[in-house]
Amino acid sequence: MKKIALILSLLAVCGGSAYAQRGVEGIRKSSDYQTTPDSRNNGFGIKGGWNASNIRGNDKANYSDVSARNNFHAGVYGQFGFSPQTSLQVEALYSRQGYKAASALRPAGMQSTYETQLDYVQVPVLFVYNFVDNVSIHVGPQVSLLVNAKENKRAVNLSNNNYNSLDYGAVGGIEARVGPARIGGRYVLSLADIYNDPKMENGVMTPNSGLDNIKNSVVQVYVGFGFSQ
Repeated sequence: MKKIALILSLLAVCGGSAYAQRGVEGIRKSSDYQTTPDSRNNGFGIKGGWNASNIRGNDKANYSDVSARNNFHAGVYGQFGFSPQTSLQVEALYSRQGYKAASALRPAGMQSTYETQLDYVQVPVLFVYNFVDNVSIHVGPQVSLLVNAKENKRAVNLSNNNYNSLDYGAVGGIEARVGPARIGGRYVLSLADIYNDPKMENGVMTPNSGLDNIKNSVVQVYVGFGFSQ
């Protein structure tokens, strides 16, 4: 009898807790996931989505048949709230990007479109402002490290092919949230060249001479799931 009474008591407590979580209206809002006034923007989570990457810069004119390359990005983030409207979000992402193009510097008849794949580890540090309850803008700097490159699906040595291993720039975007889920889009404007400036080595000019002044340009669309503190 005591066991039955204990079980009934536990069920009553769990039922009361579940009812309290549902709230009077029965549907939880994003702001319901807070324990203090500013914690709605605290927590961590996972995210991933689609990249549309291309190139920009003065030497883009030295390419022909330039087109975007579609691939993915994925990673984790941590968000640290200052108030119900403002927070700082730090991310670590693996981003696969690059471009498709043909070199206009090659002799006529030898031009052919090729694909360059560039894999970066990105670390954006973003200021987040909620201009309405569940919609926010994200703006801030980003630093990236090039960890892998392929030309026409063939892995190449970064140093031997004069790739710049460091990328940096600015990020801007918008995000909407429904409870712990989020969906957003952003633009990544790189300010560093993909290739290092060409130079003479043993009497030979390093690769990509005349094609060095190009930069990454990426549109990202993503979904994520957050875990509040």
